[in-house]
Amino acid sequence: MAEFDRIVTLRDLANQDPAEMLSGYRAGLNGDPEPGSDKSRGFWHGWLNGMVDSGRREKDQAQAILAARYSEAARLPVQ
Repeated sequence: MAEFDRIVTLRDLANQDPAEMLSGYRAGLNGDPEPGSDKSRGFWHGWLNGMVDSGRREKDQAQAILAARYSEAARLPVQ
């Protein structure tokens, strides 16, 4: 797990391949073993989220930071 830096910015998230993140997410939901260096950083990010959503792992600080940034960016301006 330490071989990849955590994704904590929206720019970094946007630079990941969505198909690889989805593939990783599905692997995490299925409880597949932690991916190694043969997988991309986006796959690993998806795997972490799948593990959290399947209840196999607790959300960590990096995931909470990214979620807060995403939520803040998604808010519409008050009119």
